[in-house]
Amino acid sequence: MRIHQPDQDVFRSVMPEDVDWQQFPAFPPAARLAVVVGHTSEPGPYTVRVKVPAGVKLMPHVHQEDRVYTVMSGVFYIGRGDEFDETKLAAYPPGAVIVLPGGTPHFHWAKSGEYVTQVTAIGPISLEYVNPRDDPRSN
Repeated sequence: MRIHQPDQDVFRSVMPEDVDWQQFPAFPPAARLAVVVGHTSEPGPYTVRVKVPAGVKLMPHVHQEDRVYTVMSGVFYIGRGDEFDETKLAAYPPGAVIVLPGGTPHFHWAKSGEYVTQVTAIGPISLEYVNPRDDPRSN
């Protein structure tokens, strides 16, 4: 007997208008996260979308889980390293896929306008800032 993953035991769809954007405590206040499939607080696969408005930066941070990003809209600027460095940013257009191994320090910037990425990973979800002063949860 096949055991299904969370939220995958029946055929269903999620339409763009049904995506429920919420504040995520680890993000800057203007950024949003939407859980599309799965349960991010539990072990197991999940898919989320991240929407970051123009100009917002996510300072250097790491995720424990391996992640696969798909750029849905806008241009996704991501750089690797322990310090925010604009010269290390790479621009990824809609349709691009980025594989980010867990534990890789990186940063994002909505440099040219709002972007939306879709992230697939195995939970639970995590986000730890390299510099604790950058963490919105501690401000």
